[in-house]
Amino acid sequence: MSDIPSILEQRFADAILAQQATRDEIPTLWIKPASIREVLQYLKYQIEQPYRMLYDLTAIDEQARTHREGQPDSRFTVVYVLFSFERNAFLRLKIPLTDEQPVAPSVTSVWPSANWYEREVYDMFGIRFDGHPDLRRILMPRTWKGHPLQKCHPARATEMGPFQLPPEKQHEEEEALRFRPEDWGLKPEEVDPEHFMFLNLGPQHPGTHGVLRLVLELDGEEIVRIIPDIGFHHRGAEKMGERQSWHTYIPYTDRVEYLGGVMNNFPYVMAVEKLAGIEVPDRVKVIRIMMSELFRISSHLVWYGTFAQDLGMMTPVFLMFNDRERIFDIVAAICGDRMHPNWFRIGGVVQDLPKGWDKLIKDFLDYMPGRLKEYDKMVMRNSLFKRRTIGIGIYDTDEAIEWGVTGPGLRATGLEWDFRKKQPYSGYDQFEFDVPIGKNGDCYDRAVVRVEEIWQSLRIIRQCVENMPSGPYKADHPLTTPPLKEYTMQDIETLINHFLGVTWGPVIPPGEAMVGVEATKGHNSYYLISDGNTTSYRTRIRTPSFAHMQFVPIISRGYTIPDLLAILGSVDYVLSDVDR
Repeated sequence: MSDIPSILEQRFADAILAQQATRDEIPTLWIKPASIREVLQYLKYQIEQPYRMLYDLTAIDEQARTHREGQPDSRFTVVYVLFSFERNAFLRLKIPLTDEQPVAPSVTSVWPSANWYEREVYDMFGIRFDGHPDLRRILMPRTWKGHPLQKCHPARATEMGPFQLPPEKQHEEEEALRFRPEDWGLKPEEVDPEHFMFLNLGPQHPGTHGVLRLVLELDGEEIVRIIPDIGFHHRGAEKMGERQSWHTYIPYTDRVEYLGGVMNNFPYVMAVEKLAGIEVPDRVKVIRIMMSELFRISSHLVWYGTFAQDLGMMTPVFLMFNDRERIFDIVAAICGDRMHPNWFRIGGVVQDLPKGWDKLIKDFLDYMPGRLKEYDKMVMRNSLFKRRTIGIGIYDTDEAIEWGVTGPGLRATGLEWDFRKKQPYSGYDQFEFDVPIGKNGDCYDRAVVRVEEIWQSLRIIRQCVENMPSGPYKADHPLTTPPLKEYTMQDIETLINHFLGVTWGPVIPPGEAMVGVEATKGHNSYYLISDGNTTSYRTRIRTPSFAHMQFVPIISRGYTIPDLLAILGSVDYVLSDVDR
């Protein structure tokens, strides 16, 4: 494999400002803002084994940061994360912005998927992108004042004045809700009222699986254009990462993709562990895999039942939710809670597996295969289900990569790519399982892949039960969980460490790290920056659903509204995952 920093330094010697060392060891280069578009074009189109996917695009407000050794001067930094499937490698590029009114070149001409990411950076940080086709807020209301992820923006409601709604503000808010085609990037002269009409799907509609508004431009029954309106579920998950300690932020991760449970804890705690240099015991690794795969099945059952319901079936959703309850019984017995167990910890898990855990899981492993065979007859072999899904919402591998699609949506195009296999974490390389793929990249293939993934998760869980290592359930490291309570009354040092660990939490060394997992809906990652404090300086959550929702209008053109509901169901998104 070629040394990317060296190649770029040879070709773009005048454009590279610095190379930065990071805890995750992802090559990280600082580029002059004026050259970023040229460098990205080279990496995508010209270099051998190109970086074809724009994995993430975000920003950092550097103005309150103290540990920036060796980094160029910057008030704001825009971060580009690329991924090469041929190299099986990430690459991180940064550009420094020093002006009070920061402006960066738009890269939407290189990656159309940069559209939403640049809008989010503008919305959250106030950074403008020169050349962006439709730069407006995406998560916050249009009338919002300020940019929430700037360090000067309040992080708590108590830091802001009480909410008031005088008549003039009420009028302003009502006017902001008025639909004007030009505000949505539609030119008035393009709209012919005799041939085209606009229709709101949502924001509250059963087929949108949450609070999502889709503005449809229709030519009769045919969809001409779709413009998603997201942000209704935005709760400031990344901002909260700046005010919670490293440990107390874990419960917030549960709520990002609330069907994935501990799967949301997984990338976060691994990113903190990488920052702190914490190695976890083998028992912890296997426990984490077992619980994550249980939640993968749970999430897929929700998708399976609601997808069938979207297409007119009522019985499957009741049966599958009942099976999901069986999983929740296991989760509650082990973790103490059901949907949001908040059970993974930095360096381990909350407590060891309780007595009888293996019988609970073995009973489920014996029960579930029979149910899956019934569902296969009921749903996947149903002739109406097939007519509604085969040949609908088709895209190929190149399109999926272009728009940042990961997970089952990518594998349904025929690309056998699973991060558990390609970049194994937590010991996944020690397990035997297959990576299901499709052929046609349509709604039916996306369903086939997810159904087969349930079978593979059962296979992984059985290996966990049969080969669970012995040993501790947390790492022996001072930055993990506090000392055992029983020892705190024996010496003052242990008491002090316990007190500080509980009240303040650990002080994580300065650095940057990104860790991702093959989550229920695709690749989910946490990019964390520590400034040597008890809280994160920057918490970036890259969710699969954000990229997938941006892709929905592309794969829905030319179809009808019933087809759109099938496409939405096949994507398997969650609005909390989109909006954070």
